Amino acid sequence: MLDQGLKEQLQSVFAALENTVELVYANSSHEDNKELVEMLEDVAGTSNKIVVRKGDTTSPAPLFHIEHKGKPTGISFKGIPGGHEFTTLILAILNTDGKGKPLDSVIAARAKRLKKNITIQSYISLTCENCPDVVQAINQIALAHGSIKHEIIDGGYVQDDVQKLGIQGVPSLVANAKMFHSGRIQLMDLMAKLESTFGVDDSTAPAEPVNANLGHFDVLVIGGGPAGASAAIYTVRKGLSTAMITEKIGGQVQETKGIENLISVTYTEGPQLAAQLNQHVASYPIKVFENRRVKKILTEGKSKTIELESGEHMTADSVIVTTGAKWRELGVDGEKEYLGRGVAYCPHCDGPFYKDKKVAVIGGGNSGVEAAIDLAGIVREVVVFEYNDQLKADKILVDKLKSLPNASIITNAKTEKVIGDGQKVQQIQYLDRGLNKTEKMDLDGIFVQIGLVPNSQFLKDTVELTKFGEIVVDEKGRTSAKGIYAAGDVTTTPYKQIVIAMGEGAKAALAAFEDRMYHS
Repeated sequence: MLDQGLKEQLQSVFAALENTVELVYANSSHEDNKELVEMLEDVAGTSNKIVVRKGDTTSPAPLFHIEHKGKPTGISFKGIPGGHEFTTLILAILNTDGKGKPLDSVIAARAKRLKKNITIQSYISLTCENCPDVVQAINQIALAHGSIKHEIIDGGYVQDDVQKLGIQGVPSLVANAKMFHSGRIQLMDLMAKLESTFGVDDSTAPAEPVNANLGHFDVLVIGGGPAGASAAIYTVRKGLSTAMITEKIGGQVQETKGIENLISVTYTEGPQLAAQLNQHVASYPIKVFENRRVKKILTEGKSKTIELESGEHMTADSVIVTTGAKWRELGVDGEKEYLGRGVAYCPHCDGPFYKDKKVAVIGGGNSGVEAAIDLAGIVREVVVFEYNDQLKADKILVDKLKSLPNASIITNAKTEKVIGDGQKVQQIQYLDRGLNKTEKMDLDGIFVQIGLVPNSQFLKDTVELTKFGEIVVDEKGRTSAKGIYAAGDVTTTPYKQIVIAMGEGAKAALAAFEDRMYHS
């Protein structure tokens, strides 16, 4: 199944393994079981430390689990880990033997405090781009914890369970036959969700960070997207000691599908660009602290003190904020209640659940129209709802949308309510702003694409913000606070584009260097 080039890559990747990792498959009469075994044997053939064997259990669907030095790790997979999940299998093998990227020490300490004997089922789709990040994080948490059982389930093999649980989005996390989360989630928020869902062992004293004081730097960049990567590279090239605090390298770019307007790059995709940003940052002596979130910045004195939600802290002479923005929610009744059961934010991940069904896309900007175009190839009918009297997307996208026979547009529409039967979405209620009349439409799903909210909450008492939460900056990226700069989608700089964020990040970095040299 695996081509020779991939096998050679895996031989190199698995060369670090020291102990035996067993891939133990169940006895199954499913027609795809042979394909699963062939894949596992191909993977095992790239290292003498990986063994495939048949176990004692029986399963109606292809199923295997991972053992390390003869003991179960708690990680299992129902289905065939191809597509985006092939990487999950490879990382699970490496992490099982301690040869992958280690889990952040603060998160690992919190994982160990979770209560014992937890079982988590992650329902995924092989086309889901957000699923690997979530299931890989749970795998690492399970390994750090020691007694968590994590079963990754390809929903295509268990349609009855999917229907029973009311799953209409991925990844969906289930415990005790109840969904406790659906959709993308950052590692820190996932950890908090696990703590609130399962509880912690109070007999274990809270683990202090390994080193609460992260040190002093000439420049701290907060945010790891295009603007943050650009700013960090520019400051370190100027000879300034530079650190970066980020939830994840790539930021919002990770969730972008096709990118066709990054000048000199004809086409790329978000995850690929994020990986390239990571590679570029890693080529310089930039100290990167991932899976962190800033709590507040104290500006008293010459240096800034930055306090993190993890309890860690650091100081810096200058700070460049590039925290970007997050997807805006509708903020209407029913939205949160039906998340993962008819309300979604990622058309690429959740679109397949709505094959031959009717859906709405809320938002007529580029992201909304692109989503509608993509969904039109899957669903029976897609309706775009736009608050204003015309779509805001680029003309080329609007023309494409209008050419599709199963797509329609409703303008002057204000979404008021998501209506369901307790299990899934059934209707959308909206106000026809032209007629001032409330309308309802029967449908099966709602994809929200209404723009972004700046990630600036931690700065509300530190720098000047607009009523929309954007950081007010001058032509060089300076904020209202001396020594604090900002760039990218979190600022008042117009046009939220990747190429603009990169340029603004460089500009803010050069301004920080200039002020340090000539105005300190």
